[in-house]
Amino acid sequence: MAQKSNKKLVIVENWCKGCGICVAFCPTKVLDLHNEKVVIKDIDKCIKCGLCELRCPDYAIYLEGSDNE
Repeated sequence: MAQKSNKKLVIVENWCKGCGICVAFCPTKVLDLHNEKVVIKDIDKCIKCGLCELRCPDYAIYLEGSDNE
């Protein structure tokens, strides 16, 4: 049986320039842009795939922690 990930999605608002790349690549549409910054609109839908982190050119969004905690 698969365990739920202990990772946490973190946004560094000061680093976000509002490009929307993370929003476009999110497969479950967890992210949105509000006032030219990325926001989490439904964290319960996040599958913690890391695509947002991988695509962000400014390192403004990332998964923190590990699955082994």
